[in-house]
Amino acid sequence: MDFPVEELKKFALQCGFTHAGELDLKALVFMPEVREMCRAARCRAYGKNWRCPPACGSIEEAAARAAKYSFGMLVQTVGRTEDDFDYETMEKAGKEHAASFVKMMRELKKKYPDILGMGAGTCARCNPCTYPDAPCRFPEDSYSSMEAYGLWVSKVCELSGIPYYYGPNTITYTSCYLLK
Repeated sequence: MDFPVEELKKFALQCGFTHAGELDLKALVFMPEVREMCRAARCRAYGKNWRCPPACGSIEEAAARAAKYSFGMLVQTVGRTEDDFDYETMEKAGKEHAASFVKMMRELKKKYPDILGMGAGTCARCNPCTYPDAPCRFPEDSYSSMEAYGLWVSKVCELSGIPYYYGPNTITYTSCYLLK
């Protein structure tokens, strides 16, 4: 199937992303070392969220899930910070990115019902997450992160020919969609 790359990029920008580009599927290298960062609790969501490890499945399961797709799109939100400690702007850009991600996912599902979206950071749809006591309340709007899948995000961008770093005083949130 041919995918309308330019149309998808334009749509991503309309959804609120700063940048979008085609993801090179060969860049999807599922690395146990990245998953180990989750286990080390860098984001403090390991074992506390349905979309994070271990609940989201193994690296092997993630790779098998992704292998079913023939096209990928990377989307990014770049925030401009006043300095390295401008957490307010970082948080705002992260929330904007998550909202844009869900908005685009909902729309893409209409045409590509078997879409696989991987977000930036842990799913924060519910606070607190129901894991492990009850099923996910919003499975249609929840998602695992690229890191939860074991992907080194900056490397995926680099191998896809898309910048990850946009200069001093910037923060970049990156997500992707895989389509059949």
